[in-house]
Amino acid sequence: MIWLLLFLAAAPQPAPFKDETLAYTINWPSGLSLGESRMRAARAGERWELEFTLEAAIPGLGITNRFRSITGDDFCSLELEKQLQHGKRKAHERTTFDPQKGLATRETLGGGGKTEIPASSCARDALAFLYHLRRELAQGRLPAPQNVFLGAQYRVAVQYAGFARVRVNDVPMEADRLTLAIKGPASEHTAELFFARDPVRTPLMVRVPFPLGAFSMELVR
Repeated sequence: MIWLLLFLAAAPQPAPFKDETLAYTINWPSGLSLGESRMRAARAGERWELEFTLEAAIPGLGITNRFRSITGDDFCSLELEKQLQHGKRKAHERTTFDPQKGLATRETLGGGGKTEIPASSCARDALAFLYHLRRELAQGRLPAPQNVFLGAQYRVAVQYAGFARVRVNDVPMEADRLTLAIKGPASEHTAELFFARDPVRTPLMVRVPFPLGAFSMELVR
């Protein structure tokens, strides 16, 4: 029992990964490519700059999304910037986090308003949560259910779903499969995440079910 209490009380260890860039393909349920995405992490002193970009096209609609997150060394969010373009529709907003006041301020850029949202002293946006999850996996544990910011707040719970084999660039790889339950203000979603059993817990694949089938994001390099 003593060793368990010591383990739970231990301070978070440094992230197992350093600067990295990962590229993915976005696929239709049929396997045909819908577009591509890129995920980047760069360390700057005691902060991380995280970025996710996605470019995809469906008949009659082009999609470009960019998310940029700045966090502390513990992957607690400091700022999240979100830029979306779906066809002619565009959105650009920024959320800044004040851990001392326990607030997240969401601002629509280009002349919009501001909204203050209660937040914990270590609030996390979606990108920060992903890298926090990878660090926890590298230490043999899962994060507790928590609120995650991506504009609105979403309640996210992670469960371990066992060992899996996935193919990356036609190469079979061993992976840990996790299920993600995401509940927002007006919606609920689930997703499957597959992480390599390497020291940095590289995300290999994400599957998201929709009525048309399961769309996937698969590692290219």
